[in-house]
Amino acid sequence: MSTLALEDIQVRYPGAAAPVLRGLSLVQPLGTIACLLGPSGCGKSTALRAIAGFEPLEAGRIVLAGLVLSSPGRHVEPERRGVGLLFQEIALFPHLDAAANVGFGLRRRPRAERDQRVRELLAMVGLESLGARMPHELSGGQQQRIALARALAPSPRLLLLDEPFSSLDATTRDRLAGEVRDILRAAGQTALMVTHDPDEAETIGDWIGVMDGGRLVEWRPTRAAAVQ
Repeated sequence: MSTLALEDIQVRYPGAAAPVLRGLSLVQPLGTIACLLGPSGCGKSTALRAIAGFEPLEAGRIVLAGLVLSSPGRHVEPERRGVGLLFQEIALFPHLDAAANVGFGLRRRPRAERDQRVRELLAMVGLESLGARMPHELSGGQQQRIALARALAPSPRLLLLDEPFSSLDATTRDRLAGEVRDILRAAGQTALMVTHDPDEAETIGDWIGVMDGGRLVEWRPTRAAAVQ
């Protein structure tokens, strides 16, 4: 199936009396962008961690394109899931220039293939002339676009974004949200993003999920998707 499916998943942290996620279910078509929206502590980031393979399931299943990634009796290791990650902490390697940061996950590929992929990605994020810049020479928005290019480099089946703009000022955040949406759509990239900001979710997403108390209380197409 061409979907990401969370089927009644439940996650409980060791020693916790109650689960963080309680019967969370959603179905996201591949090739779309979805946003999970809700207050701190509602389980949004835990859902991403479970999809990435960092948290085991107590119940339910996570299925990506027909492959079961997680269930109580099965756990595909994070590095074998084909899932990319982009967190709010940009965490570029300070000793590598922008191009080397983008190509970091491609080290095992032939040099010519790696260099070509890096050039393509730098062009995709609009920074083709800045490949030789060190991270400290880039603005916050430029650093986040390099981090996005690095996450896209291995061509993940799914990209998870955990509040990637929260460390940026409001003007940069608003501008970059639209840029990232366009980049993800141009790449045909399936993405699931966590945010506190309803406007950001509506701007970026094709689907929006509202979470409360570890459950999904609403799942619908966004206004942005409706006008495409």
